[in-house]
Amino acid sequence: MDRKIKVVIGDRLGRARKVVKGVEEAGGIAIHIPGMAADMKVGDYMKENDADLGLSFCGSGGAGAIVAQTKYGYKAEHHLRSIESGITALRNGARVLGFGFLDSEELGRRVVEEYRKILEEQEAAEKPGSGSNS
Repeated sequence: MDRKIKVVIGDRLGRARKVVKGVEEAGGIAIHIPGMAADMKVGDYMKENDADLGLSFCGSGGAGAIVAQTKYGYKAEHHLRSIESGITALRNGARVLGFGFLDSEELGRRVVEEYRKILEEQEAAEKPGSGSNS
């Protein structure tokens, strides 16, 4: 799969540079929202950039993800505290992940890698002869 995965990243304090680096290392496109309270703009930037995923960071891990879900209908999981909980949320269909402050290259990399796997699995399931009905 050659498609670039776009990830919007909003951090309450305007940070999250390591996550940006991890997304880019995994071959994704990181769209970092500048400035304070950027987490509250994740849904807006996802819509504007036709992004695949959104990562929101604040103390509680909820505000930006909840706003994106409420305003645009993106499925969100919030109050996440670990990379594994984020991966599980992706596997469960979430497209906006709300974390406490977790600025980690590994998080950015793993989210892109996992989402790429999800897309590849979906493509394989849609091919003729790959389903259980063939």
